[in-house]
Amino acid sequence: MSRLQLSVAIGPYDRMRPLVDGEVQIDAVDPQFMLLEPEEIFFRAMRHEAFDICELSLSSYCLRVARGDSPYVAVPVFPSRAFRHTCIVVRTDRGITRPQDLRGKRIGMPEYQLTANVWARAILEEEYGVAARDIRWVRGGYESPGRVEKLAVTLPEGVVVENAPEGATISGMLAAGELDGVMGPRAPSCFERGDSNIRWLFEDPTAEAQAWFRKTRIFPVMHVLVLRKRLAEAHPWLPGALVKAFEKSKAIALDRLTDTSATKVTLPFVEENLRRARQLMGEDFFSYGLAPNRHVFEYFLRHHHAQGLSSRLLTPEELFHPASVESHKV
Repeated sequence: MSRLQLSVAIGPYDRMRPLVDGEVQIDAVDPQFMLLEPEEIFFRAMRHEAFDICELSLSSYCLRVARGDSPYVAVPVFPSRAFRHTCIVVRTDRGITRPQDLRGKRIGMPEYQLTANVWARAILEEEYGVAARDIRWVRGGYESPGRVEKLAVTLPEGVVVENAPEGATISGMLAAGELDGVMGPRAPSCFERGDSNIRWLFEDPTAEAQAWFRKTRIFPVMHVLVLRKRLAEAHPWLPGALVKAFEKSKAIALDRLTDTSATKVTLPFVEENLRRARQLMGEDFFSYGLAPNRHVFEYFLRHHHAQGLSSRLLTPEELFHPASVESHKV
């Protein structure tokens, strides 16, 4: 059997390096890796079905699955997971000292349906009683004007989203005081520059995230790994082969992270933070697979539907290829 030549678009994560470097092989596949920023991958995948295999926004994928027109099917590999208590920044001169103070405020965002924003809105509503309709939303590009939703969305009654003025950016509007805050997967440049008028909503977002995890046992999934449906139909062995390879690649990355005789990442306190993460979340804190993450997807899918994004309430099983959620045992 000749090896399949397939394009694979993923981010440059440590858990992908063994695959990208050829240390780990995907059975019967000759992968052509493209290391790209998530925004580029998602835009090209959703607009043009540009890749054979890629990581994809969980929110965008769920929206398409609910509509019944997704060209991709997922396997339970999660290239990106992150707590999203850091994704809301606010101005310090608007009297915002707690989440409830966001009611009635103008909050900028790059897109309404972004996965990070679904998680953040879910937390605001469940933990602090702040609903999406309580906030005035302004949509636009962080640093480049004119960004639009990748996928058309129908918002629930009472949720108001306006576009940023022509030529304006979300970062520029926040810095100029035309917005009260911003919600999104990355901080706007004015925050990164250290503008004294802008801070995180939560004074200690790590402590907030840890407390939320203790309560919910949820480590949010941001991205899923997907492949073209027609490839999965033509090669029924491929979904399982992807799970096996990506699991092995992650295991190697975690082994290297654990070896702190000479740390593999350019960041101090790696050993201490790794120990704390395992004490809080367990050894397999970055787990793949549906079984250990079912509660994560049930929570997300419930809020995704309630926020008007998925047209019907999905079940976790609907997201993944059947051959990718079971494996052999010896």
